[in-house]
Amino acid sequence: MSPLLKYPGESSNDALSPEAKAFAHSRRTFLFKLSILLNAAVGTVLAVPLVGYLLGPVVKDSDAGAVGSWIKIGEADDFPVGETRLADFQSPVTQLGDGETGKVACWVRRVADRQFQVFAVNCAHLGCPVRWFAQARLFMCPCHGGAYYQDGSRAAGPPERGLFEYRTKLDGNSLVIHAGDMPTLATQASCKERPLIQIAPAQAATRSIPWQT
Repeated sequence: MSPLLKYPGESSNDALSPEAKAFAHSRRTFLFKLSILLNAAVGTVLAVPLVGYLLGPVVKDSDAGAVGSWIKIGEADDFPVGETRLADFQSPVTQLGDGETGKVACWVRRVADRQFQVFAVNCAHLGCPVRWFAQARLFMCPCHGGAYYQDGSRAAGPPERGLFEYRTKLDGNSLVIHAGDMPTLATQASCKERPLIQIAPAQAATRSIPWQT
């Protein structure tokens, strides 16, 4: 057995009784095992982000079926006919720990008893959240003055198109939307069959007088 180490101020190990030697050995063995346990715990904590980073693409691929899921946003009775109300739903691509940040806002308009329109809360110009003004029956963007009619079509301002619209259906008395396929300028908008008009960049004006700068 290896000789026991001597701490400053301690008497020589040879001067210790067998009981004292056994106690010192047990204490050092306990501290050694404790240090190994603490190092293993620290290593595990440091390894979790790395493992998550390496396995992230695999997890995302396995969750790909969640994208485009039909999501319930409320009961049909929560939205009176002729009114437009703000609602929210849990995004189908959220992860554990997202909490409130995983919720997505939308505007719900009940056109008739079984007919709904659900608009993305974002302006089609630069994405600012639009507000609904019931008296004017307009959606207004506070950032750049974009305006939309109650059916989501463009009324005025810089947006070149209407609000983005989710597909909807009734599941019993529940209103559900197709939440994962929000259209962009590269895809089709809403549930309409016509594709979006691609906006060409503005051409620089040709100067008629050569000496103009």
